[in-house]
Amino acid sequence: MLNIRKSADAASPAASAVPPPLNGAPPAVPGAAVQQSWQLGARPGDRVGPSVIGSDLTIMGNLVSRGEVHVEGEVQGDIHGTNVVVGEKAKITGAIIADEIVVRGHVMGSIRGKKVMLQSTSHVEGDVFHQALAIEQGAFFEGKSRRSEDPTAGVARPEVPDFGARMGEATALPSA
Repeated sequence: MLNIRKSADAASPAASAVPPPLNGAPPAVPGAAVQQSWQLGARPGDRVGPSVIGSDLTIMGNLVSRGEVHVEGEVQGDIHGTNVVVGEKAKITGAIIADEIVVRGHVMGSIRGKKVMLQSTSHVEGDVFHQALAIEQGAFFEGKSRRSEDPTAGVARPEVPDFGARMGEATALPSA
């Protein structure tokens, strides 16, 4: 008589469902504790991957990031970041200020970046202030190109509130 037993890990559907790695992160191992940048206690500057504005999202207001931002949707406002990628179907109405900017979609507004690349699918209507500029064949660009040693200097970066410092703290509600 054979006695076959399945281990608890093998029988559990959750144990066999290992999520795929994110942006080159090491694969998750069942049972191992993996700290993600979105967990409590993580700081916004500790982000591992880019922040993504999906194609189904419209933002009306300014965006400020300490890291990389990929825009696939629509933003009506200014974008401040370190690296900004404007996707092919993205539409930005406002300024983009970052160290490195790659434009594949539509931008109506000024662009200020140390390294700016307008790829062949880009449509830019506005001035570009840059340290280095690359424009691929087929890109649409209507505006002025101005070279500057520091194109982001003089532009006030909006203050980013530190919500992480307040996470987990209890707040007292006023008594009635």
